[in-house]
Amino acid sequence: MQEKNKAVFLDRDGVLNQEMGDYVRRLEDFHVLNNFEALKTLQDKGYLLIVATNQGGLAKGWYTEDELAKMHQHLREVYHEHGVEFTDFYYCPHHPEFTGDCDCRKPKPGMLLKGIEKYNIDPSRSYFIGDRERDVEAGTLAGVTGILIDSDQPISSVLGLID
Repeated sequence: MQEKNKAVFLDRDGVLNQEMGDYVRRLEDFHVLNNFEALKTLQDKGYLLIVATNQGGLAKGWYTEDELAKMHQHLREVYHEHGVEFTDFYYCPHHPEFTGDCDCRKPKPGMLLKGIEKYNIDPSRSYFIGDRERDVEAGTLAGVTGILIDSDQPISSVLGLID
């Protein structure tokens, strides 16, 4: 039987790019944080790196899926320049006030469960780094260990919590 993968799920805003308060709506406002070495270390330890982000601004009409794709492509390219490869990006385009309830908006674990299934991930060997309690809660509901950081806090400061 094939050994299951391990992963570090990552929230986006405040973890991989600078927290801008409301929503990052344009590529021009998207400022990548320097977590290159920390994520390269995790990748070198065999962790898949998977982004899971709520993007309720889509439901509100504040930006388009095309603009979101540009931001994610930019994030991929900047980290790629530093030897870091993201396995996948999951985003929830919903907002309860605009689209009603869904299974993917954190604190629900839908995005993480999709990644766990798709990439044969062992939740007990995996983590979710986020800057909100809802990230930790989504991790817990998916069976992964949640790690709460402050917005824009370097990921390197929590590497000791990950095997």
